Amino acid sequence: MHALGGRFWIVGRIRLDARRELIARLAHRIDAATEPLSDGLLCLHAYAAWGERFVENLAGDFSFVLWDAERGCLLAVRDQMGVRTLFHATAGGFWFISDSLDWLAHQRPVARTLDDYWIADFLTLGYCREFERTVYRDICRLAPGHLLRLSDQGVRLGSYWRLNIAEPVFFKDPGTYGERFRELLALAIEDRLPAGDVGISMSGGLDSTTLAANAAGVVAGGRRVVAECEIREDFADLEEDRFASLAARYLGVDLHVRSISSLVYDPHWRSRAIRSDEPTELIVRAHWIARTGRERAGRAKVWFYGEGPDNALRLDRDAYFGWLYRHREWRKLGAAFLQYARAKGVGGWLGTARRHIGQQEQTPVRDQTEPWLSEDLSDRLKLRERARTLGEGGASHPWHPAAIASFTSPTWQAMFDGFNFEESLAPIVWRHPFLDVRVLEFMLAVPPVPWGWNKQLLRRAMEGRLPAEILARPKGAPGLATTPFPGGNEMPQLESADLLAAYVNIGKLPAKNASRVDVEMALSAHALDYWLSGTRS
Repeated sequence: MHALGGRFWIVGRIRLDARRELIARLAHRIDAATEPLSDGLLCLHAYAAWGERFVENLAGDFSFVLWDAERGCLLAVRDQMGVRTLFHATAGGFWFISDSLDWLAHQRPVARTLDDYWIADFLTLGYCREFERTVYRDICRLAPGHLLRLSDQGVRLGSYWRLNIAEPVFFKDPGTYGERFRELLALAIEDRLPAGDVGISMSGGLDSTTLAANAAGVVAGGRRVVAECEIREDFADLEEDRFASLAARYLGVDLHVRSISSLVYDPHWRSRAIRSDEPTELIVRAHWIARTGRERAGRAKVWFYGEGPDNALRLDRDAYFGWLYRHREWRKLGAAFLQYARAKGVGGWLGTARRHIGQQEQTPVRDQTEPWLSEDLSDRLKLRERARTLGEGGASHPWHPAAIASFTSPTWQAMFDGFNFEESLAPIVWRHPFLDVRVLEFMLAVPPVPWGWNKQLLRRAMEGRLPAEILARPKGAPGLATTPFPGGNEMPQLESADLLAAYVNIGKLPAKNASRVDVEMALSAHALDYWLSGTRS
């Protein structure tokens, strides 16, 4: 919490990017040499200089509320990607705003009626299809990149930022792409570094090892960088620990390999008394999340996570070729065809041929509703139509549609909610350098062909900076994110069957000796039952 000049106040969770640039733009108002400038104070100075447009000059991870006493105006702001949360509700003639959904739900005037749409989405997807909804019908979540303004003149809610990549970035020298990527990633890492050691969640894949290599470069060696690789025996053929160890030795980074085979499910999860603000499937391993989080915190308080390039570097080949054709960019179109053919190579073309002649197994598409979901709920909320109309992402783009749309999907909000849940269980902070706006916008502006094929941008950028074996490792190895119940065992006893029956046909839930797949698909129903039992108590 900070104040400025007896007129402005701010309270929130704020970590800003590009502080030096922001301070330079405010040099006519502040003396950075003598005035201690927290991120909160910088926000207040920016507001004093530019008014409500100050948010256009902010980037980072933040959610805050700012009060302007002279104008009688309150602003609630959430960061562009939605790393930090913010909620609001109206009740009894008052507005309530908080970064704690649980606190807000326990304010006496605020109704705690459940939101059927949120719960139906959770039961079928594991997260809500709409950014603004919460598990409570009368409490809203401020969407990423949005600002809420309250004053005597009324209420205004709208976005102050959107992901908008107009045209691809074309460099004459192909090496410039890698240089620019490393430069921007270094800035993002520098802005996120703590005073002490920093941790990297490092698999043996390209993204996390790229993050580790660049972090080691920023701190001039690996002494301040620690890493952890999680492995499971049922995925031993991926050799994550071997590849991660290769990178760690190459970079001089201290690596800890953790087996999580016994940590994906806690058989005593219902008796742990661990609660979450909203239902979450992570609850079945929350005890282990808390324990490993505390152990990580003993090595570093701040940890980096390497999500981002898989989405930003989607190939979008046909859309890109079509855009070049419509713009009569014949030279670029011809060059792109040749670059694509060369980058894909013989192995890539053989894989394409196998897919077309049916030699490669296709992944089955999961139905939009579960067989145990209440038919009355499904019909009343028109869930199949809801799935078709809302989809996974709402953006369309002329030459990079899949990549841009993926960043308008609420799956990111669900991912950040998971990290926030872990931070509530252990003294640890997660940060995401690849989702720095500067890095993300550059990755999206790079021509999809050839740089999106097999993540050529990262492979070229890290030549000589990572072991050749890692750079040559194929893209798309399956992850370890599943959290299954043990297959063939009896499901836990329901505690709030009467409340759950409004959403689930309990008689159709998988029972004793059910298959592992069926049990895992019903995980959300059991997580909801546990959460409902907590609201009752």
